[in-house]
Amino acid sequence: MTICTRRGDSDGSPGIIAGAGSSRLTMSRRTAAALLLGGAALAAVGLPAPAAGGEPRALPSPRKSGGMPLMEALSKRRSTREFSARPLPAQVLSDLLWAAYGVNRPSGDRTAPYWRHIMVIDVYAAMADGVWLYDPSRHALVPSLADDIRAQTGLQEFVAQAPLDLVYVAHGERMRDVAEEERRLYASVDTGFIGQNVYLFCASEGLATVFRGAVDYAKLAAAMRLEASAFVTFAQTVGYPKG
Repeated sequence: MTICTRRGDSDGSPGIIAGAGSSRLTMSRRTAAALLLGGAALAAVGLPAPAAGGEPRALPSPRKSGGMPLMEALSKRRSTREFSARPLPAQVLSDLLWAAYGVNRPSGDRTAPYWRHIMVIDVYAAMADGVWLYDPSRHALVPSLADDIRAQTGLQEFVAQAPLDLVYVAHGERMRDVAEEERRLYASVDTGFIGQNVYLFCASEGLATVFRGAVDYAKLAAAMRLEASAFVTFAQTVGYPKG
């Protein structure tokens, strides 16, 4: 298949012309990105080594209404480094992951914006029962590792005590138009959008969180058995405030 750009789409973005032999199909950049993303997302789900005997864990339907008014949540947003070991209820975990990076439109777009309409970030949930990949399309957790690696998600002691450490993983192979040395910059911006969604959700729900860069990246990537083209951008701890 050959791909080239054209102009004049109704959304103002360059278009894509895909051709195979004499047949040609015209589509917008947004549509082409969605098609390419679909294949990438399916491949990404297959990357982690599944936990022994593990099955995808369906999450309760997220609650998409209610919560604290935005301006009040912004006033309460803060970083916390002391956490209770109290587990997050399934509904709270569901709402949190949807708020972070869930699907909020029939198009498959997310609650957080992303670079060039290409989703390069995957969200992993490290908990006491292992590491899970969040699958927004199914709103489910896909088993990745059976091990509790929370202590390896950061350099501070609290990361092993809190019930949830989110690990943001970027896939360099999806960033074909970006030089390898610049990929971390673009991926970090996308991660920041997700992290702020988590901050605002936690402020609204009375949860504690902190966005972290104090990570032994090589050690964590090895523990998660990431592909060579994938890399951790940041991590974020979530839980109930201590005391």
